[in-house]
Amino acid sequence: MPHRTSRRTLLTATAAATAAAATGALSVTGTASAHPANASTDHRLRRIIAGMSLEEKVGQLFVMRVYGHSATDPDQADIDANLKEIGVRTAAELVSSYHVGGIIYFAWANNTRDPHQIAGLSNGIQRAALAARSRVPLLISTDQEHGIVCRVGEPATLLPGAMALGAGGSHSDTRRAAWIAGAELAALGINQNYAPDADVNVNPANPVIGVRSFGSDPASVADLVAAQVKGYQGAGVAATAKHFPGHGDTSTDSHTGLPVIEHTRREWEELDAPPFRAAIRARIDSVMTAHIVVPALDPSEDPATLSRPILTGILREELGYDGVVVTDSLGMEGVRTKYGDDRVPVLALLAGVDQLLNPPDLSVAWNAVREAVKDGEISEARIDESILRILRLKTKLGLFRDPFVSGRGVDRTVGIREHRLDADRIAERTTTLLADPGALLPLSRRTHRRLLVVGADPASPSGTTGPPTTTLTGAFSELGFSATALSTGTAPDQAKIAEAVAAVQGRDAVVVATYNITAGSTQRTLVDALVATGVPVVAVAIRNPYDAAHLTGRGVAAILASYSWTDVELRAAARVIAGRAGPRGRLPVPVQRADDPTRVLYPVGHGLSY
Repeated sequence: MPHRTSRRTLLTATAAATAAAATGALSVTGTASAHPANASTDHRLRRIIAGMSLEEKVGQLFVMRVYGHSATDPDQADIDANLKEIGVRTAAELVSSYHVGGIIYFAWANNTRDPHQIAGLSNGIQRAALAARSRVPLLISTDQEHGIVCRVGEPATLLPGAMALGAGGSHSDTRRAAWIAGAELAALGINQNYAPDADVNVNPANPVIGVRSFGSDPASVADLVAAQVKGYQGAGVAATAKHFPGHGDTSTDSHTGLPVIEHTRREWEELDAPPFRAAIRARIDSVMTAHIVVPALDPSEDPATLSRPILTGILREELGYDGVVVTDSLGMEGVRTKYGDDRVPVLALLAGVDQLLNPPDLSVAWNAVREAVKDGEISEARIDESILRILRLKTKLGLFRDPFVSGRGVDRTVGIREHRLDADRIAERTTTLLADPGALLPLSRRTHRRLLVVGADPASPSGTTGPPTTTLTGAFSELGFSATALSTGTAPDQAKIAEAVAAVQGRDAVVVATYNITAGSTQRTLVDALVATGVPVVAVAIRNPYDAAHLTGRGVAAILASYSWTDVELRAAARVIAGRAGPRGRLPVPVQRADDPTRVLYPVGHGLSY
């Protein structure tokens, strides 16, 4: 299988022996709970659980999406979407009808328009929860990884993503980035973040993880995962290590299919386990499951989300984790290929899950769990165990004491100048210069003032201004260059390539943004045509650094990696190109040769300076 070859090559390139040593150093004995049992607290929480109806107990296990910017007065289009998908009109009705224990925010669900609106939505949801009979506040969650996965955008602070932070290699920068992100989420009433990504990305063709991972070296990833756990949780937000038992070596996207990871048990111990062990040692609040099959860990070939040997046998018993376990979205195809939507939540709970995230049909899932308890397939004691973990986390986060946030807190915290300056400085330390054979960089305004910025313009991550060519052009203009943008797209045709070549006339240099180049990509044809003009071409890989394999040796004057096309990383790349900051990033993954993937072109740790 092709991905086996890439895994073995990369494992060698990133020093498996070091990773194995780290595995031993990070071993866990006994229970390491993020919120260890306290007798008096547990007694109080058990009394709350004992007072719940079965329906209220079942509801506590679910974390659900809902459309709308307001808990009680969303737009009509969002009401219609809620009625169609959930059978309720509003978030408040969702809470009262299904007694859900959590709600997840998405930009596409119109939950995250602006900071004060988000805070108001969070407060409205908590008011609905406290108006219910059980008066249990909610965990409000989102995927705020930063980089390419970001649900809350401007004017909140945008920060470098995981692989960029991996390139920076700084424990303190990584922890600071998570603290800033966590503090801003907490100010918005979002108290559970589905980050950091603890996957070790060893497959360049990975379609779902990639730059969401800190890198390919297990020990380095483990260190940075622990740093982010401490940053998020130090800011008052529950962190979530994902995707257990490790999603870093797959060529299938679990959103659309069921990946199979062919690691042996020993390979899993050396490659995938160290970041999760580190997260547990850092007292991670929650762990998210992966919709992947790992035959070496469970020969039944059930997805890990539904696997008792993986979640109870390995995560709980072997690794000693007793915190909250949350599924990845139950709407993803990876968890739906083997069982129906009515069986998936039941099997997940039997496997050891506590929180059931975003089922495609809440009514089907909710009723299936209730009937499984009534029929005795799941004992009430079993769901009480999960509810206790969830309520312990809510207690730790102070939600029983005060679940509300204030407008003043939003203004004091979200997108403040100090956070933005820190984000810019951290991003500068992540930008990686991979090649500069003619020592062209940094560009001088005296000799290379007139710039053409061309290239791919993928849809911008949530809340960023974009598109990338426009963002880069604006950054260069602010730095004193005369820059013009021309979007050529991710698959430029001959007409667009000819337009770009014509636009080069009168320019001193070209900056081209590349996005996931492949051997047959017309982006490479564009680069070749630009190089043929004789004007120096600077390439910026705005997502995967693996683009460099398709650019090296083609006459490109310089190659950089930004690891994402969010504003903060693109502005940092512009400052590095212009010499306002020095390139300090070092590759956290190896880049293999395009013509021979068994050979490494740029190893882990490679990066030039000036």
